[in-house]
Amino acid sequence: MATPLSDTPLSPLKTIAVVGLGTMGTGITEVLAKAGREVIGIDISEAQAARSVAVLETATARAVERGRLTEQERADVLARVRTATDLRAAADADLVIEVAPESYETKQRIFRELDGIVRPETILATGTNALSVTRLAADSARPERVLGLHFFNPAQAMKLVEIVSSVLTAPQAVAAVTDLAIELGKEPVAVGDRPGFVADGLLFGYLNQAAAMYEARYASREDIDAAMRLGCGLPMGPLALLDLVGIDTARTVLEAMYAESRDRLHAPAPILKQLSEAGLTGRKSGRGFYTYEAPGSATVVPDALTPVEGSTGVAGRPVRSVGVAGSGTMASGIAEVFAKAGYEVVLAARSEEKAQTAKARIGKSLGRSVDKGRMTAEAAAQTLDRITPAGSYDAFADVDLAVEAVAEDLEVKRQLFATLDKVCKPGAVLATTTSSLPVVACARATSRPQDVIGMHFFNPAPAMKLVEVVRTVLTADDVHATVREVCAKVRKHAVDCGDRAGFIVNALLFPYLNNAVKMVQEHYASLDDIDAAMKLGGGYPMGPFELLDVVGLDVSLAIEKVLHREFRDPGLAPAPLLEHLVAAGCLGRKTGRGFREYARR
Repeated sequence: MATPLSDTPLSPLKTIAVVGLGTMGTGITEVLAKAGREVIGIDISEAQAARSVAVLETATARAVERGRLTEQERADVLARVRTATDLRAAADADLVIEVAPESYETKQRIFRELDGIVRPETILATGTNALSVTRLAADSARPERVLGLHFFNPAQAMKLVEIVSSVLTAPQAVAAVTDLAIELGKEPVAVGDRPGFVADGLLFGYLNQAAAMYEARYASREDIDAAMRLGCGLPMGPLALLDLVGIDTARTVLEAMYAESRDRLHAPAPILKQLSEAGLTGRKSGRGFYTYEAPGSATVVPDALTPVEGSTGVAGRPVRSVGVAGSGTMASGIAEVFAKAGYEVVLAARSEEKAQTAKARIGKSLGRSVDKGRMTAEAAAQTLDRITPAGSYDAFADVDLAVEAVAEDLEVKRQLFATLDKVCKPGAVLATTTSSLPVVACARATSRPQDVIGMHFFNPAPAMKLVEVVRTVLTADDVHATVREVCAKVRKHAVDCGDRAGFIVNALLFPYLNNAVKMVQEHYASLDDIDAAMKLGGGYPMGPFELLDVVGLDVSLAIEKVLHREFRDPGLAPAPLLEHLVAAGCLGRKTGRGFREYARR
């Protein structure tokens, strides 16, 4: 019988065995050796162990070239690593980190063998991100010494480490491993045992929805990835990330998540099964959602699905002048974008005063650009001169493109489109910037629905590169071509999508934010830990709760409701905690309190 952990003093974690020397195991080995630990790398394949050492030699040589290590330090790091093909080499380890393939059978066999090899006080850690740590611990003779230690890929660069306790894990083991993570320069986040933990629990639901969106042919793989990179500032698009993670790995994680949650958002998209079973598992096989130069390569090469530039064959309508309807931040930003690109702009609002105020806001924005050296004072003055404020939409009589940027209220927009239908000349393109309402409803308020299209700019419009171009079933081909050409002229990246709630970005972003709220609501993890997990483990520019408070909880709730109403998926129902905060008037930064409190301005 194992000695209780409380009766056994924990020795410092100086000698560490890493079982499984694939990409992750090799990365963890490098991190440990650089931090002064003695590392025993174990893999059943002698060839894989040799490859791991070669990768370590190359990585440390590169570090010397870049001035991050001296030759002596490199020699010391390499001397601290030895490899073996037998688990008995772990006999003297203070900590064993298992990073074998995601299979209960494989991992349980390793843990059972280790039970008969390691010292009583040795801590056993699994690197799983999908399997139950509790189940692995329960099968061990020392369940109180088993925990999860989930590094993120690449382990050398990613700061996050999730430390996963089961109900059986002793606090001393958690404390020892937490101290180690801090000494390695990592940011440890303590979480309970459920599939995906925090970061992958949020990330893989989002990746799954992106795969389903692509499978439904709603948008191209390139447009889905560009939308999330440019619209949310993410380091990679979801389909490219699935290829990097491994489509088979993603399927395994999602199946584990779905088995526990029964949330349809976690049910693996059929395309993940199809690609996995065809051996098209992503970068490692040379083909997944994209095609790569060779197995293991990061270089994407053209294939049959790669879009050909300018292949539509339809010419757009000429656009010389643009009307922007509205006087808020979005309308001002869009007017600034068009004026900077050389278009004559009519900025119309419900009153001359509101239009003048909006133009003054643009003047201040241009002034900031001058102060930062982004444009000359002369260019700023010329840009401002191209903008004509107007207190009536009658001023749109001669514009070639009218862009609506008024309140996100369908009735308000329908009334405006009925007005635009009367005042705009025949052939003028009418665009709505809605982020969540049906474009076709705006189109049906006119006698020319073929001329109506969505142009969803992102805030702040002068800085954000993305525009979602939303065609309805009635939109004419030359209207679509016109807007694509205009986007290119104003230096925005256009992505095409159909007229359904959320388009690309909001349809993928807001369920992820909603799931983060559910995690807090269920007391699984804290706001700070979830935000840290997504920034450090996912490379997100902001954590979900930071972002919710910036966007506004009322705006977020409204979008969640639209998505839920459109797709009828129970998993998209707004989290009750979000509804309660909105009901209490806690709307985020704009009210001084949302998920966090802010100093009043």
